[in-house]
Amino acid sequence: MKKPVLSIDEPEPKKPPRADRPPTEGFVVIVDSHFKSEFDTVEAAEASGRKLKSTYPMLQIEIYDAATRMRTLLS
Repeated sequence: MKKPVLSIDEPEPKKPPRADRPPTEGFVVIVDSHFKSEFDTVEAAEASGRKLKSTYPMLQIEIYDAATRMRTLLS
């Protein structure tokens, strides 16, 4: 299979972020020790986590702050 040839005007496609490495900025919802959704604000991340927790109360949901590298358990 041949690789597509990129022209000079086309930028190289970005690599998707790896799921096993923590992000470097923003806030992330962690569900059962797996990084899931990324948000710009802690309020948005908590709202998403609380919605999941109300629907599926058996899940362990944490909010990860990339700037301080701290996890906060949502209860």
